[in-house]
Amino acid sequence: MFLPAVYSYRRAVIKNKKGFTLAELMLAAFIIAFVLSGLLLLFTNCMLLNSASRNLSVATSHAEYVMESIRATSFTGLETRIVNGGSTGWDLTTTALAQAPYSFSTLPDENITTGVFQSGNPLGVLVTVNWNDRGPKARSTELTTYITDY
Repeated sequence: MFLPAVYSYRRAVIKNKKGFTLAELMLAAFIIAFVLSGLLLLFTNCMLLNSASRNLSVATSHAEYVMESIRATSFTGLETRIVNGGSTGWDLTTTALAQAPYSFSTLPDENITTGVFQSGNPLGVLVTVNWNDRGPKARSTELTTYITDY
């Protein structure tokens, strides 16, 4: 039995070429995958830069704290105390930074060293903070100032 309505419908469907071909779909999928991988890379790099920026801010804050502690000390004998470092100075390790009186949230392998770059009056003071950023990448920041006895 022949059904002309069904036959004409099938012919109309075959003649209708409004869909996408497999090649067009694969090309669109490739373009979308390429764009999404670029966005993922951008997002990952932003996260890493955000972490590095946070660590730099924390290190600068620690250096400012030590610098203000040095400034609050009497000028008499200050140079000797800075040069000697150790327990009488402000040279600090990760362990010392985490304990009282500092109780800082420390960075990986953080240490703070102090030094004098100009003797006398005014006294040139240097505070350096070293730490490891994202594994073995060594980072540091320095603050310098002059302190005078007035």
